[in-house]
Amino acid sequence: MPDRKTILVVDDEQDLLDLIEYNLKKEGFDVLKAEDGLEGIDIARKHRPDLVLLDIMMPKMDGLEVVERMRSDKKIKRIPIIFLTARGDEKTEVEGLDKGGDDYITKPISTTKLISRIKAVLRRFEETEEMADQINVHDIVIDKDRYIVTQGEEEFHLPRKEFELLYFLANRKGKVMDRQTLLNHVWGDNVYVVDRTVDVHVRKIREKLGKEYIETVKGVGYRFKE
Repeated sequence: MPDRKTILVVDDEQDLLDLIEYNLKKEGFDVLKAEDGLEGIDIARKHRPDLVLLDIMMPKMDGLEVVERMRSDKKIKRIPIIFLTARGDEKTEVEGLDKGGDDYITKPISTTKLISRIKAVLRRFEETEEMADQINVHDIVIDKDRYIVTQGEEEFHLPRKEFELLYFLANRKGKVMDRQTLLNHVWGDNVYVVDRTVDVHVRKIREKLGKEYIETVKGVGYRFKE
């Protein structure tokens, strides 16, 4: 990452904000800070940071709603978001990722690990940004900019992880992708989700678009048909 990146940290604990800011700056990042969700959205819209580090339990607007607002806002919806929260239950983690989070970190975490996770998400985001904004394959159009799949005259607004899984497979049509690779690229290699998660999302995609696009390769994973 040769360019200097800007991280927006949204948390209502001032001591934690200051600590994270100090350590991120030591690593060469620029840092913006917000103490509640509404302020975080305003700053994100104004400054377009490269990544948002986001708490869940905050005044005015919690982190889950912040993610929903950001993902529905054309100006900032593609900014990667990492949850950093004391909420360690699986239900909240799954909800956060399904709403559009790119990683989920439970407090407390060492500064070294936190920075490593931030860099990993930024690398993954940059790899995705190099892919085509629009994929035309078979009779569907996958539009990354709008997060919409068009099939004939019908438009599908897939949940974020379903869209990203379809988009990742379509970018590699004809190649067999094992479940672990799909988990690493779509959910991140630091997020604990099981192989079954991929199967469930593929099934949901098939229910909406049809079974003819994604082929199951028994004992390995999935392939987007050429």
